[in-house]
Amino acid sequence: MTAATTAIAVVAGIAIGTAVWLAPRRIRAAVLRVIEAAVAYPSLIFSLLIAAILGQGTWSAVLAISIASIPAFARLTANMAASISQRNYVSTARLLGVSGPHIITRHLLPNMAEPLLVLTATVFATTLIDLSSLSFIGLGVQNPEYDFGRLLNEGLVNIYSQPLQAVMPSIMITITGLSAMLIGDGLAAATDPRGGRKFGSLRKASEVPASLRADAEALVEVDNLTVTTPSGLPLVKGVSLSIHAGEVVGLVGESGSGKSLTAMSIAGLLPEELGVSAKTMRLGELNLLKKNNPRELATSIGLVYQDPGTSFNPALRIGSQLTEVSRVHLGQSRSTAFGRMVKALADIRITQPEKRMKQHPHELSGGMLQRAMIASTLVTDPRLIIADEPTTALDVTVQADVLRQFRTINREMGTAMLFISHDIGVVQALCDKVIVMNGGKILERLTGEELAAGKVKHPYTKALLAATPSIAERKAELVTVSAKDFALDEVFDDDPATGGHVTTSRTVEETAK
Repeated sequence: MTAATTAIAVVAGIAIGTAVWLAPRRIRAAVLRVIEAAVAYPSLIFSLLIAAILGQGTWSAVLAISIASIPAFARLTANMAASISQRNYVSTARLLGVSGPHIITRHLLPNMAEPLLVLTATVFATTLIDLSSLSFIGLGVQNPEYDFGRLLNEGLVNIYSQPLQAVMPSIMITITGLSAMLIGDGLAAATDPRGGRKFGSLRKASEVPASLRADAEALVEVDNLTVTTPSGLPLVKGVSLSIHAGEVVGLVGESGSGKSLTAMSIAGLLPEELGVSAKTMRLGELNLLKKNNPRELATSIGLVYQDPGTSFNPALRIGSQLTEVSRVHLGQSRSTAFGRMVKALADIRITQPEKRMKQHPHELSGGMLQRAMIASTLVTDPRLIIADEPTTALDVTVQADVLRQFRTINREMGTAMLFISHDIGVVQALCDKVIVMNGGKILERLTGEELAAGKVKHPYTKALLAATPSIAERKAELVTVSAKDFALDEVFDDDPATGGHVTTSRTVEETAK
């Protein structure tokens, strides 16, 4: 009875809790409000009401408890699915055209397996108590059947002469519930790839009329892009830009200036509650303002996210994720896709690529994950790569290697690139054109050489340059801060030619100067 009740509550709760985040926004809001209203009622009182309506009997009790348990489980599942559904790998799955049920089974459920198993064990224990309670008051199991609750009820009659008849059912309820929770905890640990062990017709893309193209030679063209909130508040205000084949365009500006919103508008990965409008937004002949063939989108646009740690599904091995586009949209066999991906990883200088393909994301360093993400974009020969602050989380050595890879891709393959970064130095070195944004608007357009030479006009751009210290300033700051932290009076220089012995000394102030 407990297993059947738990199964009904868990299956229905998971189905509702995960599906609600793939439903349209209005339906999602309505369902979440209904769930919250249902959770407001104590489950045991709710089940007593249902059992009283259905009458006495085993399956009446099972149905009553299962229906009463569904809202709480659905809400807990919905809370977990809320954060996972906003992860980069789920957004990418939507870009690839993966169906809702496949997103649930492949991306949402595997990453909720550990807490869901613990929750299931908890529901099993509480369900056991609820079923016993119904039987204890006469609404559950009837003669000649029995359960712990009915045994406890009958044992109370003889509690003074035979106390064990009442004590033992209570002990069994406790032991069974505790055992179920320990088993659930063990299963949850086994499903965690970080520490446990694993158990065993597409619509044709709409073309952009030539009359709407302001720059016919541009590969990517955005004209008067506007992004608004549901209340109508503009977040991106009339942004226009173009990127030619083999060109790198940089977007710079402080956080919240609209850089990522602009880039994700081109990729079609903005949150669904935001409104997007533009006179033109195209990639070659592909009209990005309309519904397009998922295969064409997945193979034409490559995405490199800021944080590689959240861009991969932690429940799946790296190989299956890196080869998904090749297998699904290019029709390659698993072995062919695996071989091409291994070569791509080797080309981008990842050691032991065959071994890396069989590992989980947490087993690779941040630099390896970032390079693996770049490699995954190369196997489809994308026409455009969108790199959203791809070097922010990396150390300077890995940053330099990643930037060299970007420039190699750009020059050898003629791939257009939209590069977003806060690092002015990186933008100066990598980008052909630079667009400065603030407050959702474009303030200035200039070349990488002009930015490097300080030939800027807008006060905001000048402020950005002023906020970027030079190498000399950074050295002086480092020395001063270190001296202050360690209360140093003098700074000594080592001479490598003499084996590192001290050759000169200066005061902190002299070194800073």
